[in-house]
Amino acid sequence: MARLSQQLVDRARDTIALYPHPRSALIPLLHMAQEQDGWVTSDAMEHIAELLDLTPAEVRGTASFYDMLFLEPVGKYLVSICTNIACLLNGGYELLEHAEEKLDIKAGATTADGKFTIEEVECIALCGQAPCLAVNWRFFGKVTGEGFDHLVDELAAGRLENDIPPHGTLCRVRRAVGLLGSAQATEAASDVAPVQEAPEAGIAQPDQKVEAESGESKPSSQGATEDAASDAAKLESPPGGPSAPREKGEG
Repeated sequence: MARLSQQLVDRARDTIALYPHPRSALIPLLHMAQEQDGWVTSDAMEHIAELLDLTPAEVRGTASFYDMLFLEPVGKYLVSICTNIACLLNGGYELLEHAEEKLDIKAGATTADGKFTIEEVECIALCGQAPCLAVNWRFFGKVTGEGFDHLVDELAAGRLENDIPPHGTLCRVRRAVGLLGSAQATEAASDVAPVQEAPEAGIAQPDQKVEAESGESKPSSQGATEDAASDAAKLESPPGGPSAPREKGEG
């Protein structure tokens, strides 16, 4: 079992530098380890713990929580076949059984040559193209038995290397932009000038109230006071109502 290579250590340190807190880089580093070996080895977890000043137990606790991180070897190609409701109704279980027969293994197992692992999974969010599957998290929809056989043959022959890298390569685009800490975010926000929106036609500005009928204007405070008095005069409750004013000596 291998620790991270020097190239990955350099990438790991660059990744750690993107975060305000080193611990936040834990999952990205675990994916790097899985990219290197196809799964997350114990030695790699110990190495990651050293880089992040964590205990190996803390690293393992995170790695063991997520389904996309494997603590045991899997094949070069992880074939994840969905059997959730949409796929189930459209032949998901039949596809799984066909895959098991084609590769001569059961779900959860790896072929003798180490190339393929099958797993049965819940929804992979391609319901509109059920039944569907993923190979190393690259998705294929409306997969028939014949289509599955063709896909396996293409993978085995190495003709899809550009589209489907070996298991563990989550993304081939390297991240280069970090996250702002709270202090940096506050400073960045203070450097942004407030946006001055153009007034809409017919909308009164804060310092005056436009009178549509007379065309005159008056200070907003005066206009607001007069309008409030006028509105109050109109809000008279009907006689005998619950809010009708009471004269002295009544009731």
